[in-house]
Amino acid sequence: MHVLTVDDDPDALDLLEHALTRFGYHVTRATNGQEALEQVRTGRFQLVVSDWEMPHMTGPELCREIRRRGSSGYIYFILLTSRSGTQNVVDGLNAGADEFLTKPFDPYELYVRLRVAERILTLESRDIVIFSLAKLAEARDPDTGAHLERIRAYCYALAVQLSKTERYRGTIDGDFAQMIYLTSPLHDIGKVGIPDAILLKPGRLTAEEFEIMKQHSPIGAATLDAAASAYPSAKFLQMARDIALTHHERFDGGGYPRGLRGEQIPLCGRIVAVADVYDALTTRRVYKPAYSHDVAKSIIVEGRGSHFDPYMVDAFLAIEDQILDIKSQFCDATEQEGDALREWQDSSDNGVGMAKV
Repeated sequence: MHVLTVDDDPDALDLLEHALTRFGYHVTRATNGQEALEQVRTGRFQLVVSDWEMPHMTGPELCREIRRRGSSGYIYFILLTSRSGTQNVVDGLNAGADEFLTKPFDPYELYVRLRVAERILTLESRDIVIFSLAKLAEARDPDTGAHLERIRAYCYALAVQLSKTERYRGTIDGDFAQMIYLTSPLHDIGKVGIPDAILLKPGRLTAEEFEIMKQHSPIGAATLDAAASAYPSAKFLQMARDIALTHHERFDGGGYPRGLRGEQIPLCGRIVAVADVYDALTTRRVYKPAYSHDVAKSIIVEGRGSHFDPYMVDAFLAIEDQILDIKSQFCDATEQEGDALREWQDSSDNGVGMAKV
């Protein structure tokens, strides 16, 4: 695994690198907190070993900033300190540190602590399992490409933006953003229960076929609800269930399967609704061309307050550049933008135009 070491003392960094390299770790060095934050943002590090006393930004301050910013994966943080006493331990724990080592540290003790960290981080294998389940469901629909990768990236970016607003500052934090990144790929898992003749139909669905297609939401929710009931401590399953059930609801009450209105729709469902429709619009499907970003944006703006929660649309517009970056990063090789806009049809038009969104 890759370990990020942080210390303003070059000799201390040399000692850390020598010890960690000997135990088989790949080491990257940072000489201050700001440099460490830039490294963390690359997403390469789940293990950070930092000195406590550093100018400009202390070890606890660095840890607190990492926790505040959130991440798509947990970062295990070990503090090296010559301090002792209960209050210092409390301060470090309050900052979000996972472990403490007293300086001068024993290399083998550091190795044992890192092995513990690795065991804890393997709990994130749940991410892999969840995403694999989602990909299994998606595999039945050959036209969706990198849909799941885009959806979770869009949802994470929207959640982070919403967390900065006055309305959601106390509701959405790093844990929420990480959770929606983890669970949003399960939004269409219920499609495993839809007959191939409907799911794979190369064209628009009839009204009767669309009624069957709409069952993918309650099917997915029931599957995830059974898992959530069996494992009530697994909070991510509860969010996954809510997303599967409600991401086709409309803010004005005209969606399905329950016709929920406004904030009756869980926040996670309102976020995924915007991400899912945008991705469906901007990618080619057997029944439609890929619309340009500008066309898709205009449709989402038009749906502000009717199809979509206005706050979700405002967040989408605020991070438009990020949305475009994500779209480009996970662009399907076969994607082609259509030159003309076809008439937008949603669930209010028997759902025929949006049957496979």
